[in-house]
Amino acid sequence: MHKIGFLSVPEPTAEGRRVFDEDIAELGYVMNVTRLWAYQPATATGLFDLLRRANSADNLSLRQRFILVTACASAFGDSYCSLMWGSKLATASDAQTAAEVLRGADDGLSTSERVMAGWARKVARDPNATSEADVQALRDAGFSDSQIFTITVFVALRLAFSTVNDALGLLPDAALRSTAPAEVRNAVTAGRPIEEEK
Repeated sequence: MHKIGFLSVPEPTAEGRRVFDEDIAELGYVMNVTRLWAYQPATATGLFDLLRRANSADNLSLRQRFILVTACASAFGDSYCSLMWGSKLATASDAQTAAEVLRGADDGLSTSERVMAGWARKVARDPNATSEADVQALRDAGFSDSQIFTITVFVALRLAFSTVNDALGLLPDAALRSTAPAEVRNAVTAGRPIEEEK
């Protein structure tokens, strides 16, 4: 039986084949995460539509989104998103900065980016441990209350996506062994290992 994570590989629907084709066009292979979400491709599409809608009010920049996902994924212990988004952050900054964000040391970031990354980690680790002082720190870094809400929703939705992937045993794609910068790979020390070559 062919498996994806802990589950059997689902039969792809027309919509599933469409997203497979999108992966191949963009990356040259079908990501494990795409194969898993072939169980409910419309749910994955809906989740990413919701992420776009959440961001539409305040338009977080690509770099800000890369920082948020890299910080929250590493704090959450999700190796797959840490590798994928740490690599994206490396392209928007450099590999060393991305590795520092993965380790929780944000020296390569601006003051507002450091505060934002810290907030993403707190939300990922223990949302009940946040305080009004943490929110005030975001305000002091220049974020409006609307932006703080957007940032928090964005992080929470990304965590929902990661939770499904991690709980069902999804391994990071073997291709990440060569496509993720070495600094990023070495900084990812939690979560599931990169899959072996097929």
